[in-house]
Amino acid sequence: MRVFFFTISCFLSSCSGADCNRLTPFFNSYSEAKGQILNSHFTYKDKIYTSKSSWIKGAKYFSCNKQTGFFFLETDEKDYIHQNLPIGVWIGFKNATSFGQYYNEKIRHNYQLQLTPNKR
Repeated sequence: MRVFFFTISCFLSSCSGADCNRLTPFFNSYSEAKGQILNSHFTYKDKIYTSKSSWIKGAKYFSCNKQTGFFFLETDEKDYIHQNLPIGVWIGFKNATSFGQYYNEKIRHNYQLQLTPNKR
């Protein structure tokens, strides 16, 4: 009975998430961005576990159009979000012999999450 109630309440409320095309180009904070992205429906989602890396624990990629998307990098210390990352860069990351080196050379500082201009 409880499972049925939860399913109905999620169907009637926002549990189902939003269309990824409705995401704004700017976010007020990293936590707001993370919540909106993780609760949106994307046409393409992918993830990789990076056990061969000493500091990168995992990575996820979310895209509405299979051309550009959001890149989440997970470490022991912190999670990072990058925006407008081309899918080719994601594929390059997945195939890299060194995730950390690829991240530092190709992604870091190049695809920053866009925060609201007055929040920077």
